[in-house]
This record gives sequence, structure tokens and C-alpha cells, in this order.
Amino acid sequence: MTSGKPTPESLPKEPLPRLLAVMAWLRDRQHGCPWDIDQTFRTIAPYTIEEAYEVADAIERDDMPALKEELGDLLLQVVYHSQIASEAKAFAFDDVAAAIADKMVDRHPHVFGDMDVRTAEAQTVSWEARKAAERAAKGTTEGATGALDGVARALPALMRAEKIQKRAARVGFDWATLGPVIDKIEEELKELRAELEAGKVEQAKVADELGDVLFAVTNLARHCKVDPEVALRATNDKFEKRFRHIERRLAESGRKPSDANLEEMEALWQEAKGQV
Repeated sequence: MTSGKPTPESLPKEPLPRLLAVMAWLRDRQHGCPWDIDQTFRTIAPYTIEEAYEVADAIERDDMPALKEELGDLLLQVVYHSQIASEAKAFAFDDVAAAIADKMVDRHPHVFGDMDVRTAEAQTVSWEARKAAERAAKGTTEGATGALDGVARALPALMRAEKIQKRAARVGFDWATLGPVIDKIEEELKELRAELEAGKVEQAKVADELGDVLFAVTNLARHCKVDPEVALRATNDKFEKRFRHIERRLAESGRKPSDANLEEMEALWQEAKGQV
């Protein structure tokens, strides 16, 4: 960092060095931005998650200009965390880039070595085996590791449920056919119904039983090789389109959903199903 206030002309011209310099100046204690200076790993983490979802949204909409912008926002998050770490003398952006490059080389021996991997499925098996070996190696230095270690707690619950189930399945804790998976859903639904029909409904118990239902349904999605996050996102979109149809049809007569009864809205919903 040079002395004096930065100017656009004083920044590097190459894109990545320019971005790194911008972030360093934003965090500069004398000339930086007060908001950026105040941030920490924890305060920035929610923005990192949000930007990743905005990237996914741009991809879903097939919006290339938006994707370029959102990828930039996500890259900024990596640069931001790296800058904070650099100030703490923990690591820098170059260390992050070097570590991921080394990891990719190590996990692709069929590209950078002599291993013969001819299908995406075989590569997935090889990838998971190497990840397991890395976790086991860490266990020798950091203490014993279990099959579920390393599944981030901050993941969305649906995504984390699927990852936990996959890990358990790898060590044999899984049903071989769909029948028991569906039976489990029905069992959990019965337990939820029993809790809801109890004389005194306890919200904590209802939440517990409902969580079991969601976990069991996620397991069914995994067995069907359906990404539950993608499936639910598609259903959200479908519901939104159909509900907007209800709003549009009611608006034709100067009304809102709150002005209609459930039977009328249900009829419009069925009408929408024929279109969406």
C-alpha cells in the first residue's frame, strides 16, 4: 500500500491485481471505507452465501450479463475474506488460489497423472475416495474422524440432509431398495399426524416430527437421483406462476385474492394447472 489517497489511475491495470488492490484500499485504516473496515469473517459470511445463490439464480434464468455480474460479486467475497486473513497474517489470496489449484491437480490424476478414468461416474468415485483419504489423513493429526465429519453446518438444511445421507450410505447405512424408503416416509407422517391430533399440541414435538418427515422425503429424492433443492426450487417457481395466474384473473374483475373465497381460488388454480 502506498502513501496518500488512492485514485482510479493509481490502481493496477490488470483485472485481478486491480481487484485485490481495490479491496486492500477499502480496508485501509486511514483512507478506506468505514463499513468495509468494520467487517469480519462472520459479518461477511452471510453475503458470501447470498452471492452464491444469486449466481445460481442467474444460471437458472440463463441470464449471461447477470451471471457475469454475480460471479464478480462472488469473487469479491473470496477476495474480501482473503484480505481479512492477510491482515491477520493467516493467509493471502495467492495462498487460496495455490491451495485450490493443488487440490484440483491431486483429485484429477487421470488428467495430471497416469490413472485411467473414462466416465463421469468413475471420476465421482475417485473424487470421493480421495476426499475420504484426505479426511482420514486429517484425522491422524487432528483426532479421530467420522463418516459425517466435514459436512458444513452452515449449509441449507435440505442440502445438508442429503450430504449426511450420502456419507452414511457410503459406509453401508442405507436401504437397498425404494420400498423401505417410502415406508419410512409413511411412518414419519403417521407420527406427525398423531402429534397433531394429540389432546395438547406441543410445537417442539411437532417441529421434531416434521423435521423427520422432511429428512425422510430428502432420502427418497436421493434414492431417486433427484436433487431435492432443485426439485423444490422448480415447485416454488411452479406455485408462483400459478398463484400469479389467480391474481391476474381476479384483477380482471377488480379484485384481489383476499376478496375471493378458497373455492373460487381453487377453481382458478385448476385453470392455471392447464397452462403451467
